[in-house]
Amino acid sequence: MKDVMELLVNRHLNPEAPVLLTTVSGVASTKPRLITYFDSKVSAISIITTKSFQVEVNPGNREPVICETSVGNFGNSVGLRNPGMEQALYEIGKLRKEHTFSSYLNVSLSANSVEDFITLVKAFDEVADLVELNFSCPHASAGYGASIGCDQNIAAEYVRLIKEATKECKAPLFVKLTPNVDDIGVIAKAVMDGGADGLVAINTVGPIVHKDPGSGFPILQNRLGGKGGSSGHHIYERALSAIKEIREACGEAIPLIGMGGVSTGAEAAALIASGADAVGIGSALGTVDQKVWPEYLSSVKREAEAIIRGEDSVKEQSTTYIIKHRQMAYEKHQVIKREQYGKDTCIITLDGTLDCKAGQFAFLWIPSIGEKPFSVAHNKPLTFIVKNRGPFSADLCGLQVGDEVFVRGLYGAQLNNEITKKALLLGGGTGVAVLPSLAEQLRRQGTEMDILVGTSETVEGKALLEEELFTYGAFTCIADEGRPGRVLDLLDSISLDDDQACYLVGPEVFMAIACRKLLGRGIKEQNLYLSMERTTLCGIGMCGECACGDRLTCRWGTFMQYDYLAKEAPELIAYD
Repeated sequence: MKDVMELLVNRHLNPEAPVLLTTVSGVASTKPRLITYFDSKVSAISIITTKSFQVEVNPGNREPVICETSVGNFGNSVGLRNPGMEQALYEIGKLRKEHTFSSYLNVSLSANSVEDFITLVKAFDEVADLVELNFSCPHASAGYGASIGCDQNIAAEYVRLIKEATKECKAPLFVKLTPNVDDIGVIAKAVMDGGADGLVAINTVGPIVHKDPGSGFPILQNRLGGKGGSSGHHIYERALSAIKEIREACGEAIPLIGMGGVSTGAEAAALIASGADAVGIGSALGTVDQKVWPEYLSSVKREAEAIIRGEDSVKEQSTTYIIKHRQMAYEKHQVIKREQYGKDTCIITLDGTLDCKAGQFAFLWIPSIGEKPFSVAHNKPLTFIVKNRGPFSADLCGLQVGDEVFVRGLYGAQLNNEITKKALLLGGGTGVAVLPSLAEQLRRQGTEMDILVGTSETVEGKALLEEELFTYGAFTCIADEGRPGRVLDLLDSISLDDDQACYLVGPEVFMAIACRKLLGRGIKEQNLYLSMERTTLCGIGMCGECACGDRLTCRWGTFMQYDYLAKEAPELIAYD
């Protein structure tokens, strides 16, 4: 392992040393492929921080877990969602074997007992350059996070016992502090006296109830009555004061990673001037398109270094990458039509419109119930197809004409495809909701279409959206008849041209089998487009849940070409 302590101390002692930027726990670098993305493609990042791992799997809170109540100001209550120690250790260990890191890896850990922290520190020691004890999460369950970090005696005793039991471990132990205390300097001094090797500050401020400015309803969904931490611009001043207080209390020798609302080079430089040795960039990544994260973070680093050197004129480029509107704003709609399709699917039509393109999606929110992302079946009037799969979709299917529902979005980017003379559109299940916008785009490109749809059931002999899709090209619907994916049998005999494109929507295993058949028929990898409708919690790139390889569908769009997936995310197109 590399010596991260030496790097941080050198930055503190040498003002001319390069500025060190880090990712923060729970934002962006939350998946294995996103960790390697930051290491390989984002040269401005020196330290990559994982999400906080616990001994056992934690599903976290129900959505919404992230909200934006004003431009660039966020609330969050993810609830320490993580895959648990065993899976996380396997994933990071695999990364260490397959990837040579140029950055340092900070593994964040969360527990509600000394014993569990000791277990975690020992387990991750071999794969971490440093470990971060999360004593700071403001929306964790009782006994976790800020429940520890708010009491100087408890925090210090935790550190002392953990250090004593992990003397053989090589990774330095950093403690992440909460700002939600009367004197953060006192807490910082206590944990350093207890044996911590360094500090991280601050975590989110709060918790508070985050209300939607339009409706007045609380947004976040959790066991804390909707309370969640605050991050983004509105905590920056608190971060500055906290770093200064910590440095004054602990002296110049301690390594200190600072964060909290930083989005520009000037703000990073100010945090360093207050006493930080490295600067974390977190919520700001939700205000910048992932496609330009490397350029954005390089500009933050470059500007901060120029300011620290005392250059008279520093061009502020970092702000040009920042999205200036509220991306997570909700719009109220009323249900104007509700149709039941079969036993467990309904078609919900709302007043109003959205200009949704193929590859984009929106979120539906029912206050105090939850939210989920959905493809838009029709723009005018705004229509969604909902399959009853769980508590939230059951509530959506239970809506009646006149009921209110809120929509946010759009998210993702329009499909960027090569124009071909012919195309095959293949849909399965409620994935057909994507097909109308896709077919409209292809029609405008002059593409001749064959449309195949597989369905578990038909109503009055017709498939979902059949009447509309029939107008775009030759349409064929195949019922499963007890064998899911029966429509795929047609791919063995249907007429195909070598240079035509094929667009696939539906469950991932459905698309994976289709790809195998189509490749066997001579379709080129780059002419295969798959609609990867991954789970996402935010839609703006913060949670990382919608990663396909190192691309986030909430920014790149849901359509991914087979050749990209085969190289960057082969597990998503594999099947047994």
